[in-house]
Amino acid sequence: MAVTASPLSAHEAAVEELRRAYDALPAGAPVRLAKPTSNLFRFRDPTGAPGLDVSAFNRVLSVDADARTAEVQGMTTYEDLVAATLPHGLMPMVVPQLKTITLGGAVTGLGIESSSFRNGLPHESVIEMQILTGDGQIVVADREGPHRDLFHGFPNSYGTLGYSLRLKIELEPVKPYVRLRHVRFRDEAACMAAIAEVCASATYDGEPVDFVDGVAFEPGELYVTLADFTDTAPWVSDYTGQRIFYRSLQHHRVDYLTVHDYLWRWDTDWFWCSRALGVQQPLVRALWPRRYQRSDVYRRLVALDHHRGLTARIDRLRGAPPLEKVIQDIEVSVDRGAEFLSFFHRDIGMRPVWMCPLRLRRPGGAAPTEWPLYPLDPETLYVNFGFWGTVPRAGGEPDGHFNRLVEREVSRLGGHKSLYSTAFYSEDEFWSLYNGPAYDAVKKRYDADGRLLNLYDKTVRSR
Repeated sequence: MAVTASPLSAHEAAVEELRRAYDALPAGAPVRLAKPTSNLFRFRDPTGAPGLDVSAFNRVLSVDADARTAEVQGMTTYEDLVAATLPHGLMPMVVPQLKTITLGGAVTGLGIESSSFRNGLPHESVIEMQILTGDGQIVVADREGPHRDLFHGFPNSYGTLGYSLRLKIELEPVKPYVRLRHVRFRDEAACMAAIAEVCASATYDGEPVDFVDGVAFEPGELYVTLADFTDTAPWVSDYTGQRIFYRSLQHHRVDYLTVHDYLWRWDTDWFWCSRALGVQQPLVRALWPRRYQRSDVYRRLVALDHHRGLTARIDRLRGAPPLEKVIQDIEVSVDRGAEFLSFFHRDIGMRPVWMCPLRLRRPGGAAPTEWPLYPLDPETLYVNFGFWGTVPRAGGEPDGHFNRLVEREVSRLGGHKSLYSTAFYSEDEFWSLYNGPAYDAVKKRYDADGRLLNLYDKTVRSR
């Protein structure tokens, strides 16, 4: 009789194989991961060099329903992770909006969602990580052990310190359905004040709130979505076919979704970015198979267009001004949120804008952990603003002009910017914002020979 290896023993065998493959890479050769999907928007030209095969690290190893924990490999997508935990009545503390974001990617590159006002960011519910470091070690890092510097320095390091192979994470209980209340605001300051009040009490109109996010469609038209778990639902909506979720905010005061569909409500249309591909046109949508109404499909199409330059060539033939991609997520404190929106509507002019509050997690009321490479004030409620699209350079502005405006305004407001997309900071400014001394200390310990890129080279120079 054939004996099937346990998930954990198969994992350890894969770890040893990966270690050998890493050691066999030529000295000085760039280290890349060979993976089928990406949610980054720092496009690079293909190098032709083979990537490090991490295809064996894409499974949920176990779910402990009693302890509310899961052991998960680093390349496991949240789509697969949620599929494994929901049957147990559990979900990760924070589930980023797009199905093919990996757990390892969300931890090393940050992530956010509507539970972040109470659960922080995905890395805050990690108990321990097994990491392949830049110098080829396999270490297990946690909050208090000998590799606690790596544990705390790993978030926002974007694979420049090492790669997570296995993670143990906390889970939280769910109910079958989620009720959504869409509350309209006509004033940005009033909207930010309401977000602050709701997040402080986790209630609205005397009823509980488990999730908070929203959309600013234009000046004077903002919606905050307040959602809570519920055991029953008088109806459930379906936004995986002809109907479009973000448009529902403008037409329904109350809505219900299954918990599964709530977690993936943004993925079907990549928030609203599917419209750039024509997928929101009724005829196109009717012909576009449901299985291809997914963020990873759209992202591959955008990547193909980027490498082929098809849209740019068409625009030149039409005599249209060149477009600048402005694809960013930034955070400012809630009391500066209205100020940021005013700037953005005036100087960038791209709409809609996603809004999502977050604060550092306080498990059991304890003081929050601070994460040195993405330093957030533990006493501050922030609002993440996400905006993803293009702006015409009609005035002859150089490419990068609008992104630089955003960076300067975020710095002026004392905010932070995620690094999954393009960045234009000078090296001195970058390291002042992302704690260069702390990064250098961890880099020297775990990748002294610089086999992996440093954070500036990877996220700004896009090497």
